[in-house]
Amino acid sequence: MTATLQINPSSVFVVSGGAKGITAQCTIKLAQNQPCKFILLGRSEITTEPEYARNCLEDSALKKRIMENLISQGEKPTPMMVQKIFNDINSSREINKTLAAIEAAGAKAEYISVDVTDTVTLKAKLGAVVQKFGQITGIIHGAGNLADKLIEKKTQEDFEKVYTAKVQGLENLLACVNIQQLQHLVLFSSVTGFYGNIGQSDYAIANEILNKSAHLIKQSHPQCHVVAINWGGWDSGMVTPQLKKAFAERGISIIPLEVGTQMLVNELHPAYQDNTQIVIGSTMIPPAMPLDLQLRTYRIRRRMTLAENPFLYDHTIAGSPVLPATCAKSWMVNGCEEIYPGYTYFSCQDFKVLKGITFNSSLAHEHILEIQEVSKSDGNFVEFQTKILSKTPEGRTHYHFSALIKIVRKMPESPIYESVDLREDNIVTTTGKGFYQNGDLSLFHGPAFQEITKVLNISPEKLTAECCWQEITAKQQGQFPVKWHNPYIIDLSTQTLWLWLNHFHQEVCLPGQLTYCEQFLSVPANVPFYVSCEIISKTDTGINANFLIHNREGKIYSRILGAKAVIWPMKMLNRKQ
Repeated sequence: MTATLQINPSSVFVVSGGAKGITAQCTIKLAQNQPCKFILLGRSEITTEPEYARNCLEDSALKKRIMENLISQGEKPTPMMVQKIFNDINSSREINKTLAAIEAAGAKAEYISVDVTDTVTLKAKLGAVVQKFGQITGIIHGAGNLADKLIEKKTQEDFEKVYTAKVQGLENLLACVNIQQLQHLVLFSSVTGFYGNIGQSDYAIANEILNKSAHLIKQSHPQCHVVAINWGGWDSGMVTPQLKKAFAERGISIIPLEVGTQMLVNELHPAYQDNTQIVIGSTMIPPAMPLDLQLRTYRIRRRMTLAENPFLYDHTIAGSPVLPATCAKSWMVNGCEEIYPGYTYFSCQDFKVLKGITFNSSLAHEHILEIQEVSKSDGNFVEFQTKILSKTPEGRTHYHFSALIKIVRKMPESPIYESVDLREDNIVTTTGKGFYQNGDLSLFHGPAFQEITKVLNISPEKLTAECCWQEITAKQQGQFPVKWHNPYIIDLSTQTLWLWLNHFHQEVCLPGQLTYCEQFLSVPANVPFYVSCEIISKTDTGINANFLIHNREGKIYSRILGAKAVIWPMKMLNRKQ
Protein backbone atom coordinates (compact mmCIF):
# COMPACT_ATOMS: atom_id res chain seq x y z
CA MET A 1 0.00 0.00 0.00
CA THR A 2 2.76 2.45 0.93
CA ALA A 3 4.39 2.12 -2.47
CA THR A 4 1.19 3.04 -4.30
CA LEU A 5 0.68 6.12 -2.11
CA GLN A 6 4.11 7.55 -2.89
CA ILE A 7 3.79 10.48 -5.31
CA ASN A 8 5.76 9.74 -8.48
CA PRO A 9 6.26 11.27 -11.96
CA SER A 10 3.16 9.50 -13.30
CA SER A 11 0.88 10.93 -10.57
CA VAL A 12 -1.82 13.27 -11.91
CA PHE A 13 -3.33 15.82 -9.53
CA VAL A 14 -6.37 17.95 -10.25
CA VAL A 15 -6.14 21.09 -8.10
CA SER A 16 -9.20 23.30 -7.62
CA GLY A 17 -8.31 26.92 -6.94
CA GLY A 18 -4.77 25.86 -7.78
CA ALA A 19 -3.65 28.60 -10.16
CA LYS A 20 -3.61 31.51 -7.74
CA GLY A 21 -3.07 32.29 -4.09
CA ILE A 22 -2.09 29.84 -1.36
CA THR A 23 -3.22 26.72 -3.23
CA ALA A 24 -0.96 27.69 -6.14
CA GLN A 25 2.02 28.12 -3.81
CA CYS A 26 1.35 24.70 -2.28
CA THR A 27 1.16 23.15 -5.75
CA ILE A 28 4.47 24.73 -6.76
CA LYS A 29 6.14 23.38 -3.61
CA LEU A 30 4.68 19.93 -4.30
CA ALA A 31 6.03 20.05 -7.88
CA GLN A 32 9.46 21.04 -6.59
CA ASN A 33 9.42 18.10 -4.20
CA GLN A 34 8.19 15.55 -6.77
CA PRO A 35 7.67 16.60 -10.39
CA CYS A 36 4.44 15.06 -11.69
CA LYS A 37 1.37 16.34 -13.56
CA PHE A 38 -1.07 19.00 -12.40
CA ILE A 39 -4.42 20.08 -13.81
CA LEU A 40 -5.19 23.48 -12.29
CA LEU A 41 -8.79 24.67 -12.06
CA GLY A 42 -9.99 28.25 -11.62
CA ARG A 43 -12.83 30.51 -12.65
CA SER A 44 -10.58 33.19 -14.19
CA GLU A 45 -9.89 33.25 -17.90
CA ILE A 46 -6.33 33.64 -19.16
CA THR A 47 -6.42 36.67 -21.44
CA THR A 48 -3.75 37.92 -23.81
CA GLU A 49 -1.97 40.81 -22.15
CA PRO A 50 -2.51 44.14 -23.96
CA GLU A 51 0.54 45.65 -25.60
CA TYR A 52 0.31 48.77 -23.42
CA ALA A 53 0.61 46.65 -20.26
CA ARG A 54 3.79 44.80 -21.26
CA ASN A 55 6.65 45.20 -18.76
CA CYS A 56 4.53 47.52 -16.60
CA LEU A 57 4.72 45.93 -13.15
CA GLU A 58 3.96 48.80 -10.76
CA ASP A 59 0.27 48.96 -9.79
CA SER A 60 -0.28 52.71 -10.07
CA ALA A 61 1.60 52.91 -13.39
CA LEU A 62 -0.46 50.03 -14.82
CA LYS A 63 -3.73 51.65 -13.77
CA LYS A 64 -2.60 54.88 -15.40
CA ARG A 65 -1.88 53.08 -18.69
CA ILE A 66 -5.29 51.34 -18.53
CA MET A 67 -6.99 54.70 -18.07
CA GLU A 68 -5.01 56.29 -20.93
CA ASN A 69 -5.92 53.40 -23.23
CA LEU A 70 -9.62 53.74 -22.41
CA ILE A 71 -9.48 57.48 -23.13
CA SER A 72 -7.71 56.84 -26.45
CA GLN A 73 -10.64 54.61 -27.41
CA GLY A 74 -13.12 57.36 -26.65
CA GLU A 75 -14.24 55.86 -23.32
CA LYS A 76 -14.89 57.78 -20.15
CA PRO A 77 -13.04 55.58 -17.62
CA THR A 78 -14.52 55.04 -14.16
CA PRO A 79 -12.60 53.61 -11.19
CA MET A 80 -14.67 50.42 -11.49
CA MET A 81 -13.80 49.97 -15.19
CA VAL A 82 -10.10 50.52 -14.52
CA GLN A 83 -10.07 48.14 -11.56
CA LYS A 84 -11.77 45.35 -13.55
CA ILE A 85 -9.22 45.49 -16.36
CA PHE A 86 -6.41 45.77 -13.81
CA ASN A 87 -7.70 42.66 -12.00
CA ASP A 88 -7.99 40.69 -15.27
CA ILE A 89 -4.41 41.51 -16.25
CA ASN A 90 -3.03 40.65 -12.80
CA SER A 91 -5.07 37.44 -12.66
CA SER A 92 -3.69 36.21 -16.00
CA ARG A 93 -0.18 37.16 -14.92
CA GLU A 94 -0.49 35.17 -11.69
CA ILE A 95 -1.86 32.10 -13.47
CA ASN A 96 0.93 32.19 -16.04
CA LYS A 97 3.49 32.67 -13.30
CA THR A 98 2.15 29.59 -11.46
CA LEU A 99 2.27 27.47 -14.62
CA ALA A 100 5.82 28.62 -15.35
CA ALA A 101 6.99 27.82 -11.79
CA ILE A 102 5.53 24.30 -11.99
CA GLU A 103 7.14 23.70 -15.39
CA ALA A 104 10.47 25.07 -14.05
CA ALA A 105 10.35 22.41 -11.33
CA GLY A 106 10.29 19.73 -14.02
CA ALA A 107 6.58 18.99 -13.66
CA LYS A 108 3.78 19.40 -16.21
CA ALA A 109 0.79 21.67 -15.74
CA GLU A 110 -2.31 22.72 -17.62
CA TYR A 111 -4.90 25.30 -16.65
CA ILE A 112 -8.65 24.92 -17.13
CA SER A 113 -10.96 27.87 -16.71
CA VAL A 114 -14.05 26.35 -15.10
CA ASP A 115 -16.31 26.76 -12.08
CA VAL A 116 -16.11 23.59 -9.95
CA THR A 117 -19.82 23.94 -9.20
CA ASP A 118 -20.64 23.57 -12.94
CA THR A 119 -20.90 19.77 -13.14
CA VAL A 120 -21.35 19.34 -16.89
CA THR A 121 -18.60 21.75 -18.00
CA LEU A 122 -16.18 20.43 -15.38
CA LYS A 123 -16.56 16.82 -16.60
CA ALA A 124 -16.19 17.80 -20.24
CA LYS A 125 -13.09 19.96 -19.81
CA LEU A 126 -11.38 17.57 -17.38
CA GLY A 127 -12.01 14.65 -19.71
CA ALA A 128 -10.13 16.39 -22.51
CA VAL A 129 -7.01 16.95 -20.38
CA VAL A 130 -7.13 13.43 -18.91
CA GLN A 131 -6.80 12.10 -22.48
CA LYS A 132 -3.41 13.82 -22.60
CA PHE A 133 -2.16 13.52 -18.98
CA GLY A 134 -3.60 10.15 -17.99
CA GLN A 135 -5.94 9.05 -15.24
CA ILE A 136 -6.32 11.38 -12.25
CA THR A 137 -4.66 9.85 -9.17
CA GLY A 138 -5.02 12.77 -6.76
CA ILE A 139 -7.32 15.67 -5.87
CA ILE A 140 -6.35 18.82 -4.00
CA HIS A 141 -9.54 20.75 -3.31
CA GLY A 142 -8.48 24.30 -2.49
CA ALA A 143 -11.32 26.30 -4.05
CA GLY A 144 -13.24 28.56 -1.72
CA ASN A 145 -15.12 31.82 -1.31
CA LEU A 146 -15.72 34.20 1.58
CA ALA A 147 -18.75 36.34 2.40
CA ASP A 148 -18.01 37.40 5.97
CA LYS A 149 -21.01 38.94 7.73
CA LEU A 150 -22.84 38.47 10.99
CA ILE A 151 -25.41 35.74 10.50
CA GLU A 152 -28.41 38.06 10.66
CA LYS A 153 -26.99 40.03 7.71
CA LYS A 154 -26.19 37.07 5.48
CA THR A 155 -28.30 36.45 2.40
CA GLN A 156 -29.09 33.15 0.73
CA GLU A 157 -26.78 34.20 -2.10
CA ASP A 158 -23.93 34.72 0.42
CA PHE A 159 -24.47 31.24 1.81
CA GLU A 160 -24.69 29.56 -1.59
CA LYS A 161 -21.53 31.31 -2.79
CA VAL A 162 -19.50 30.05 0.18
CA TYR A 163 -21.12 26.65 0.62
CA THR A 164 -21.23 25.40 -2.97
CA ALA A 165 -17.56 26.12 -3.79
CA LYS A 166 -16.50 23.82 -0.94
CA VAL A 167 -19.21 21.16 -0.75
CA GLN A 168 -20.65 20.88 -4.27
CA GLY A 169 -17.14 21.45 -5.60
CA LEU A 170 -15.93 18.35 -3.75
CA GLU A 171 -18.90 16.29 -4.94
CA ASN A 172 -18.26 17.30 -8.55
CA LEU A 173 -14.54 16.57 -8.40
CA LEU A 174 -15.18 13.10 -6.97
CA ALA A 175 -17.73 12.46 -9.73
CA CYS A 176 -15.00 13.10 -12.32
CA VAL A 177 -12.57 10.43 -11.07
CA ASN A 178 -12.47 6.71 -10.39
CA ILE A 179 -12.39 6.89 -6.61
CA GLN A 180 -11.36 3.23 -6.37
CA GLN A 181 -8.06 4.19 -8.01
CA LEU A 182 -7.67 7.56 -6.30
CA GLN A 183 -4.45 7.60 -4.27
CA HIS A 184 -4.55 11.11 -2.72
CA LEU A 185 -7.42 13.34 -1.60
CA VAL A 186 -6.40 16.59 0.08
CA LEU A 187 -9.14 18.92 1.32
CA PHE A 188 -8.21 22.49 2.21
CA SER A 189 -10.39 23.10 5.25
CA SER A 190 -10.00 25.80 7.88
CA VAL A 191 -9.57 26.30 11.61
CA THR A 192 -12.84 28.21 11.28
CA GLY A 193 -14.58 24.89 10.70
CA PHE A 194 -12.80 23.39 13.71
CA TYR A 195 -13.17 26.26 16.20
CA GLY A 196 -15.78 28.58 14.66
CA ASN A 197 -15.34 32.28 14.02
CA ILE A 198 -17.54 35.36 14.19
CA GLY A 199 -19.01 36.34 10.82
CA GLN A 200 -18.08 33.03 9.19
CA SER A 201 -20.97 30.69 10.01
CA ASP A 202 -21.34 29.62 6.36
CA TYR A 203 -17.58 29.15 5.94
CA ALA A 204 -17.44 27.13 9.17
CA ILE A 205 -20.31 24.88 8.05
CA ALA A 206 -18.77 24.24 4.62
CA ASN A 207 -15.33 23.44 6.03
CA GLU A 208 -16.68 21.19 8.77
CA ILE A 209 -18.53 19.23 6.07
CA LEU A 210 -15.15 18.79 4.35
CA ASN A 211 -13.72 17.50 7.64
CA LYS A 212 -16.50 14.97 8.09
CA SER A 213 -16.33 13.99 4.41
CA ALA A 214 -12.64 13.18 4.82
CA HIS A 215 -13.42 10.70 7.61
CA LEU A 216 -16.28 9.08 5.69
CA ILE A 217 -14.26 8.74 2.49
CA LYS A 218 -11.29 7.28 4.39
CA GLN A 219 -13.57 4.69 6.00
CA SER A 220 -15.02 3.67 2.64
CA HIS A 221 -11.71 3.84 0.73
CA PRO A 222 -8.87 2.99 3.13
CA GLN A 223 -6.50 2.55 0.16
CA CYS A 224 -6.59 6.34 -0.42
CA HIS A 225 -4.46 8.86 1.49
CA VAL A 226 -7.21 11.24 2.65
CA VAL A 227 -6.50 14.34 4.72
CA ALA A 228 -8.54 17.43 5.59
CA ILE A 229 -6.08 20.17 6.54
CA ASN A 230 -7.65 22.75 8.84
CA TRP A 231 -5.43 25.69 7.92
CA GLY A 232 -5.05 28.77 10.06
CA GLY A 233 -4.46 32.20 8.55
CA TRP A 234 -1.62 32.45 6.02
CA ASP A 235 0.75 35.34 5.58
CA SER A 236 -0.95 36.17 2.26
CA GLY A 237 -4.06 35.19 0.38
CA MET A 238 -7.38 35.93 2.09
CA VAL A 239 -5.74 37.33 5.24
CA THR A 240 -5.81 41.10 4.73
CA PRO A 241 -3.62 43.50 6.75
CA GLN A 242 -6.68 44.40 8.83
CA LEU A 243 -7.42 40.74 9.55
CA LYS A 244 -3.76 40.11 10.33
CA LYS A 245 -3.86 42.91 12.90
CA ALA A 246 -7.04 41.48 14.44
CA PHE A 247 -5.40 38.05 14.66
CA ALA A 248 -2.35 39.55 16.39
CA GLU A 249 -4.57 41.25 18.98
CA ARG A 250 -6.18 37.87 19.73
CA GLY A 251 -2.84 36.04 19.95
CA ILE A 252 -3.44 34.08 16.73
CA SER A 253 -0.25 33.38 14.79
CA ILE A 254 -0.01 33.54 10.98
CA ILE A 255 1.44 30.68 8.91
CA PRO A 256 4.56 31.78 6.96
CA LEU A 257 4.32 30.85 3.27
CA GLU A 258 7.46 28.70 3.18
CA VAL A 259 6.50 26.86 6.38
CA GLY A 260 2.93 26.14 5.34
CA THR A 261 3.73 24.87 1.85
CA GLN A 262 6.39 22.54 3.24
CA MET A 263 3.91 21.22 5.80
CA LEU A 264 1.58 20.23 2.97
CA VAL A 265 4.41 18.28 1.33
CA ASN A 266 5.18 16.61 4.67
CA GLU A 267 1.54 15.57 5.21
CA LEU A 268 1.45 13.77 1.86
CA HIS A 269 4.23 11.41 2.89
CA PRO A 270 2.92 7.82 3.09
CA ALA A 271 3.90 7.67 6.78
CA TYR A 272 0.97 10.00 7.55
CA GLN A 273 -1.69 8.28 5.48
CA ASP A 274 -3.83 7.62 8.57
CA ASN A 275 -3.93 11.28 9.68
CA THR A 276 -7.34 12.02 8.22
CA GLN A 277 -7.83 15.43 9.83
CA ILE A 278 -5.16 17.81 11.08
CA VAL A 279 -5.08 21.39 12.34
CA ILE A 280 -2.21 23.64 11.26
CA GLY A 281 -2.48 26.99 13.01
CA SER A 282 -3.48 28.64 16.25
CA THR A 283 -6.61 28.08 18.31
CA MET A 284 -9.30 30.48 17.07
CA ILE A 285 -10.20 32.33 20.27
CA PRO A 286 -13.22 34.57 19.64
CA PRO A 287 -12.78 38.19 20.67
CA ALA A 288 -14.47 39.15 23.91
CA MET A 289 -17.93 40.64 23.48
CA PRO A 290 -18.97 43.71 25.52
CA LEU A 291 -20.59 42.82 28.84
CA ASP A 292 -23.88 44.28 29.98
CA LEU A 293 -24.71 44.99 33.63
CA GLN A 294 -27.48 42.42 34.05
CA LEU A 295 -26.55 39.43 36.22
CA ARG A 296 -27.85 36.23 34.65
CA THR A 297 -28.37 32.62 35.69
CA TYR A 298 -27.70 29.57 33.50
CA ARG A 299 -28.49 25.87 33.86
CA ILE A 300 -26.59 23.24 31.88
CA ARG A 301 -27.87 19.66 31.96
CA ARG A 302 -25.66 16.65 31.44
CA ARG A 303 -26.32 12.94 31.52
CA MET A 304 -23.15 11.19 32.65
CA THR A 305 -22.44 7.51 32.09
CA LEU A 306 -19.46 5.24 32.57
CA ALA A 307 -19.51 4.33 28.89
CA GLU A 308 -19.00 7.96 27.87
CA ASN A 309 -16.25 8.58 30.44
CA PRO A 310 -13.74 5.70 30.41
CA PHE A 311 -11.30 7.58 32.69
CA LEU A 312 -13.67 6.91 35.61
CA TYR A 313 -12.46 3.31 35.78
CA ASP A 314 -9.12 4.78 36.93
CA HIS A 315 -10.79 6.55 39.87
CA THR A 316 -12.51 3.75 41.80
CA ILE A 317 -13.18 3.97 45.55
CA ALA A 318 -14.78 1.16 47.59
CA GLY A 319 -15.47 -0.71 44.36
CA SER A 320 -17.34 2.12 42.58
CA PRO A 321 -16.09 4.70 40.09
CA VAL A 322 -16.23 8.18 41.64
CA LEU A 323 -16.14 11.50 39.79
CA PRO A 324 -12.90 13.25 40.80
CA ALA A 325 -13.50 16.63 42.43
CA THR A 326 -11.16 18.19 39.87
CA CYS A 327 -13.40 16.95 37.04
CA ALA A 328 -16.43 18.56 38.70
CA LYS A 329 -14.43 21.77 38.94
CA SER A 330 -13.45 21.43 35.27
CA TRP A 331 -17.14 21.24 34.24
CA MET A 332 -17.79 24.42 36.23
CA VAL A 333 -14.77 26.20 34.71
CA ASN A 334 -15.55 25.19 31.12
CA GLY A 335 -19.22 26.14 31.53
CA CYS A 336 -18.29 29.64 32.69
CA GLU A 337 -15.71 30.13 29.93
CA GLU A 338 -18.18 29.09 27.23
CA ILE A 339 -20.66 31.76 28.34
CA TYR A 340 -18.12 34.52 27.70
CA PRO A 341 -15.70 33.66 24.85
CA GLY A 342 -12.51 35.69 25.16
CA TYR A 343 -12.49 35.36 28.95
CA THR A 344 -10.34 32.72 30.62
CA TYR A 345 -10.57 30.91 33.94
CA PHE A 346 -8.29 32.46 36.55
CA SER A 347 -9.43 31.57 40.05
CA CYS A 348 -11.75 29.42 42.13
CA GLN A 349 -12.81 30.09 45.72
CA ASP A 350 -14.49 27.87 48.28
CA PHE A 351 -14.71 24.79 46.10
CA LYS A 352 -16.57 22.24 48.22
CA VAL A 353 -17.28 18.54 47.82
CA LEU A 354 -20.82 18.26 49.20
CA LYS A 355 -22.17 14.87 48.24
CA GLY A 356 -19.87 13.86 45.41
CA ILE A 357 -20.99 11.72 42.47
CA THR A 358 -20.61 7.94 42.57
CA PHE A 359 -21.31 5.81 39.50
CA ASN A 360 -23.42 3.08 41.06
CA SER A 361 -27.14 2.39 41.43
CA SER A 362 -27.61 5.78 43.14
CA LEU A 363 -26.39 7.75 40.07
CA ALA A 364 -28.96 10.35 39.01
CA HIS A 365 -30.45 10.26 35.50
CA GLU A 366 -28.98 13.72 34.85
CA HIS A 367 -26.93 16.36 36.64
CA ILE A 368 -27.39 20.11 36.44
CA LEU A 369 -24.64 22.73 36.47
CA GLU A 370 -26.18 25.90 37.84
CA ILE A 371 -24.22 29.07 37.05
CA GLN A 372 -25.23 32.37 38.63
CA GLU A 373 -23.41 35.59 37.80
CA VAL A 374 -22.34 37.36 40.97
CA SER A 375 -20.41 40.36 39.62
CA LYS A 376 -18.75 41.51 36.41
CA SER A 377 -16.69 44.34 35.00
CA ASP A 378 -16.63 44.87 31.23
CA GLY A 379 -13.23 44.04 29.80
CA ASN A 380 -11.95 42.81 33.16
CA PHE A 381 -13.70 39.86 34.84
CA VAL A 382 -16.88 37.92 35.56
CA GLU A 383 -17.54 36.02 38.82
CA PHE A 384 -19.99 33.14 39.08
CA GLN A 385 -21.47 31.10 41.90
CA THR A 386 -21.63 27.56 40.55
CA LYS A 387 -23.29 24.39 41.83
CA ILE A 388 -23.66 20.87 40.51
CA LEU A 389 -26.91 19.28 41.62
CA SER A 390 -29.33 16.49 40.78
CA LYS A 391 -32.94 15.61 41.53
CA THR A 392 -34.24 12.35 42.94
CA PRO A 393 -37.30 10.73 41.32
CA GLU A 394 -39.27 12.16 44.26
CA GLY A 395 -38.07 15.70 43.43
CA ARG A 396 -35.56 16.06 46.25
CA THR A 397 -32.47 18.13 45.38
CA HIS A 398 -28.97 16.79 46.05
CA TYR A 399 -26.08 19.26 45.91
CA HIS A 400 -22.80 17.60 44.87
CA PHE A 401 -20.24 20.41 44.44
CA SER A 402 -20.13 24.20 44.75
CA ALA A 403 -17.57 26.91 43.94
CA LEU A 404 -17.06 30.58 43.15
CA ILE A 405 -15.41 30.81 39.71
CA LYS A 406 -13.71 33.89 38.24
CA ILE A 407 -12.86 34.36 34.57
CA VAL A 408 -10.76 37.28 33.33
CA ARG A 409 -10.18 39.11 30.07
CA LYS A 410 -6.41 39.37 30.60
CA MET A 411 -4.38 36.84 32.54
CA PRO A 412 -1.91 38.27 35.10
CA GLU A 413 1.79 37.45 34.82
CA SER A 414 2.76 34.08 36.26
CA PRO A 415 4.56 34.56 39.61
CA ILE A 416 7.71 32.77 40.75
CA TYR A 417 7.61 30.31 43.65
CA GLU A 418 10.43 31.64 45.79
CA SER A 419 10.70 28.53 47.99
CA VAL A 420 11.35 26.07 45.17
CA ASP A 421 13.60 23.22 46.36
CA LEU A 422 14.49 20.44 43.93
CA ARG A 423 17.29 18.81 45.89
CA GLU A 424 17.00 15.02 46.29
CA ASP A 425 17.19 13.65 49.84
CA ASN A 426 16.51 9.98 48.88
CA ILE A 427 14.20 9.46 51.88
CA VAL A 428 11.30 8.14 49.79
CA THR A 429 12.76 5.54 47.44
CA THR A 430 9.54 4.41 45.74
CA THR A 431 9.22 5.79 42.19
CA GLY A 432 6.68 5.99 39.33
CA LYS A 433 4.16 3.17 39.10
CA GLY A 434 5.30 1.91 42.50
CA PHE A 435 3.20 4.64 44.16
CA TYR A 436 -0.02 3.27 42.64
CA GLN A 437 -2.24 0.26 43.44
CA ASN A 438 0.58 -1.32 45.40
CA GLY A 439 -0.96 -2.11 48.79
CA ASP A 440 -3.50 -0.55 51.15
CA LEU A 441 -1.60 2.71 51.72
CA SER A 442 -0.68 3.25 48.09
CA LEU A 443 -2.52 5.62 45.77
CA PHE A 444 -5.63 4.03 44.26
CA HIS A 445 -5.52 6.00 40.97
CA GLY A 446 -5.28 4.26 37.60
CA PRO A 447 -3.23 5.39 34.57
CA ALA A 448 -5.43 8.38 33.64
CA PHE A 449 -4.39 10.08 36.90
CA GLN A 450 -0.73 9.06 37.04
CA GLU A 451 2.04 9.69 37.71
CA ILE A 452 4.23 11.09 40.45
CA THR A 453 7.58 9.98 39.06
CA LYS A 454 9.54 10.54 42.29
CA VAL A 455 9.55 12.36 45.62
CA LEU A 456 12.53 14.71 45.51
CA ASN A 457 12.46 15.62 49.20
CA ILE A 458 10.17 15.33 52.22
CA SER A 459 10.01 16.91 55.68
CA PRO A 460 7.33 17.45 58.37
CA GLU A 461 6.57 20.79 56.67
CA LYS A 462 6.74 19.99 52.96
CA LEU A 463 6.98 17.45 50.15
CA THR A 464 8.39 18.20 46.69
CA ALA A 465 7.67 15.80 43.83
CA GLU A 466 8.50 15.47 40.16
CA CYS A 467 5.45 14.53 38.08
CA CYS A 468 4.70 13.72 34.45
CA TRP A 469 1.16 13.22 33.15
CA GLN A 470 0.95 11.19 29.95
CA GLU A 471 -1.90 12.60 27.91
CA ILE A 472 -4.91 10.32 27.49
CA THR A 473 -7.08 10.22 24.37
CA ALA A 474 -10.10 12.42 23.76
CA LYS A 475 -12.29 9.30 23.94
CA GLN A 476 -10.91 8.48 27.39
CA GLN A 477 -11.51 12.06 28.56
CA GLY A 478 -15.14 11.78 27.49
CA GLN A 479 -17.33 14.60 28.82
CA PHE A 480 -14.43 16.12 30.76
CA PRO A 481 -11.95 17.20 28.07
CA VAL A 482 -8.67 18.95 28.80
CA LYS A 483 -8.90 22.59 27.85
CA TRP A 484 -7.22 25.47 29.67
CA HIS A 485 -7.96 23.68 32.93
CA ASN A 486 -6.61 20.12 33.15
CA PRO A 487 -8.52 18.12 35.81
CA TYR A 488 -6.26 15.07 35.49
CA ILE A 489 -3.06 16.99 36.21
CA ILE A 490 -4.66 18.89 39.11
CA ASP A 491 -5.83 15.61 40.67
CA LEU A 492 -2.35 14.16 40.15
CA SER A 493 -0.80 17.18 41.87
CA THR A 494 -2.93 16.79 44.99
CA GLN A 495 -1.81 13.16 45.38
CA THR A 496 1.39 14.52 46.94
CA LEU A 497 -0.54 15.19 50.17
CA TRP A 498 -1.56 11.50 50.31
CA LEU A 499 2.11 10.53 50.06
CA TRP A 500 3.12 12.95 52.82
CA LEU A 501 0.34 11.70 55.11
CA ASN A 502 1.19 8.10 54.36
CA HIS A 503 4.90 8.61 55.07
CA PHE A 504 4.55 10.39 58.42
CA HIS A 505 1.23 9.04 59.78
CA GLN A 506 0.31 5.93 57.75
CA GLU A 507 -3.05 7.51 56.94
CA VAL A 508 -4.93 8.39 53.77
CA CYS A 509 -7.17 11.33 52.78
CA LEU A 510 -9.71 12.51 50.25
CA PRO A 511 -10.46 16.11 49.15
CA GLY A 512 -13.00 18.18 51.06
CA GLN A 513 -12.52 21.86 50.17
CA LEU A 514 -10.20 24.03 48.06
CA THR A 515 -10.17 27.41 49.74
CA TYR A 516 -8.50 29.30 46.88
CA CYS A 517 -7.06 28.24 43.49
CA GLU A 518 -5.36 30.22 40.73
CA GLN A 519 -4.18 29.22 37.26
CA PHE A 520 -1.66 31.31 35.31
CA LEU A 521 -0.44 28.92 32.62
CA SER A 522 -1.40 25.56 31.11
CA VAL A 523 0.41 22.70 32.82
CA PRO A 524 2.29 20.78 30.11
CA ALA A 525 1.47 17.14 29.38
CA ASN A 526 4.04 14.45 28.59
CA VAL A 527 6.92 16.42 30.16
CA PRO A 528 8.05 16.78 33.79
CA PHE A 529 6.62 19.42 36.11
CA TYR A 530 6.96 19.87 39.85
CA VAL A 531 4.59 20.02 42.81
CA SER A 532 5.53 21.57 46.15
CA CYS A 533 3.04 20.48 48.84
CA GLU A 534 3.27 22.71 51.93
CA ILE A 535 1.66 21.38 55.12
CA ILE A 536 -0.31 24.02 57.05
CA SER A 537 -1.88 21.97 59.85
CA LYS A 538 -3.15 18.51 60.78
CA THR A 539 -5.71 17.09 63.19
CA ASP A 540 -6.98 13.56 63.76
CA THR A 541 -9.72 14.03 61.16
CA GLY A 542 -8.34 16.51 58.66
CA ILE A 543 -5.31 18.16 57.10
CA ASN A 544 -4.69 21.55 55.44
CA ALA A 545 -2.08 22.18 52.74
CA ASN A 546 -0.96 24.38 49.84
CA PHE A 547 -0.09 22.96 46.41
CA LEU A 548 2.27 24.88 44.13
CA ILE A 549 2.52 23.48 40.58
CA HIS A 550 5.56 24.93 38.83
CA ASN A 551 8.41 24.34 36.43
CA ARG A 552 12.07 23.73 37.30
CA GLU A 553 12.76 27.47 37.55
CA GLY A 554 9.82 28.00 39.92
CA LYS A 555 7.43 29.69 37.47
CA ILE A 556 3.96 28.84 38.76
CA TYR A 557 1.48 27.14 36.44
CA SER A 558 -1.22 26.82 39.07
CA ARG A 559 -1.59 26.95 42.85
CA ILE A 560 -4.09 25.75 45.42
CA LEU A 561 -3.99 27.57 48.75
CA GLY A 562 -5.66 26.34 51.92
CA ALA A 563 -6.82 22.97 50.61
CA LYS A 564 -8.70 20.90 53.19
CA ALA A 565 -8.68 17.11 53.03
CA VAL A 566 -10.56 14.61 55.15
CA ILE A 567 -8.62 11.74 56.73
CA TRP A 568 -10.44 8.50 55.95
CA PRO A 569 -10.35 5.21 57.87
CA MET A 570 -8.73 2.48 55.82
CA LYS A 571 -11.79 0.25 56.04
CA MET A 572 -13.86 2.86 54.15
CA LEU A 573 -11.37 2.74 51.31
CA ASN A 574 -11.73 -1.00 50.80
CA ARG A 575 -10.86 -0.76 47.13
CA LYS A 576 -11.65 -3.33 44.47
CA GLN A 577 -9.41 -2.45 41.55
